[in-house]
Amino acid sequence: MLGYRFSKFTPQGQTPFDRLFDLFKQLLTYTSGDVAESLSWLTDLDKEYKLTTSDYGMGDFINDLRERGYLKEEQPGSGTLHMTAKTEQAIRESALDRIFGKLKKSGRGSHKTGFTGQGDEQSSDLRSYTFGDSIEQIAMLESMKNAQVNHGISDFMMHEDDLVVREQEHKSQSSTVLMIDISHSMILYGEDRITPAKNVAMALAELIKKKYPKDTLDILVFGDDAWPIEVKDLPYLQVGPYHTNTPAGLELAMDLLHKRKNANKQIFMITDGKPSCMKINGQYYKNSWGLDRKIVNKCLNLARSARRLKIPITTFMIASDPYLQSFVEEFTEANNGKAFYTSLKGLGEYLFEDFERNKKRKVK
Repeated sequence: MLGYRFSKFTPQGQTPFDRLFDLFKQLLTYTSGDVAESLSWLTDLDKEYKLTTSDYGMGDFINDLRERGYLKEEQPGSGTLHMTAKTEQAIRESALDRIFGKLKKSGRGSHKTGFTGQGDEQSSDLRSYTFGDSIEQIAMLESMKNAQVNHGISDFMMHEDDLVVREQEHKSQSSTVLMIDISHSMILYGEDRITPAKNVAMALAELIKKKYPKDTLDILVFGDDAWPIEVKDLPYLQVGPYHTNTPAGLELAMDLLHKRKNANKQIFMITDGKPSCMKINGQYYKNSWGLDRKIVNKCLNLARSARRLKIPITTFMIASDPYLQSFVEEFTEANNGKAFYTSLKGLGEYLFEDFERNKKRKVK
């Protein structure tokens, strides 16, 4: 009897260590790098879902983590384990794969512009050969076709007039600042908003490193104040008992971009709340009740300053409060930037698409 026989799908090629390690990396992000808590959660999951076997237990997994250089003791003999740089790298790669999908590493990746001529990436456009074009640009198949049409097949010959070259697109380097809100509201109301923000930041950092190595990425966090952080700090990032000093974040972002020499600059801001704090003469001015016009006006002035400097700001609002939409719209209009009102699930996809879409013209 002809037909198909279906059986239970069993993933091939994944070892017991790999299966546990995938979960462990996600748990480390949720626990802000707390190894003991992550292992405790993994043990609970093992009890419920039978992740280990009689041949490979949790003790084997922990031993492998240590032997492979993913964990080490803070003090020899202390028994207290913490992550290594190798683990931090693995977490970033996992975030990239999970959010952006499998991306092929490009040897000379950068951001395209609308200009053609001497450049880095071939386009589909053809033009006649001119003196100074490189041999690599010559489209040999099309050039041979021209020679056959112009001179015949029996006595084949090729002249300079037969040659055509494939246009190349210029690429520009881009400098990006990613602002992450770490105010207390990022974990309020039973919703963990900081973990998706961390995952997106780690994935973006890994994307730039692999696909756009000429680009730069600076990451900063803002609560009552704003300060820059390193990519390696992201797994350990935690929300604090902070208000939302959006002006401080914007000022720091523009200072960081001022030091970058790239022509194309942009700011991505991930936030879930209204600006509720700023500094005046060294003193905190805070108001958590509604949109304070003094703080709002400071944000708008900074948005206009960034616009004059040709720095677009893209805001990713991960809260659905309609009350805040008017502020985001006013802020976006002042900067001539963009805004996305997105759920936590779609945050990574939106940011990735906008980052790729911003292969804009070279700023002069």
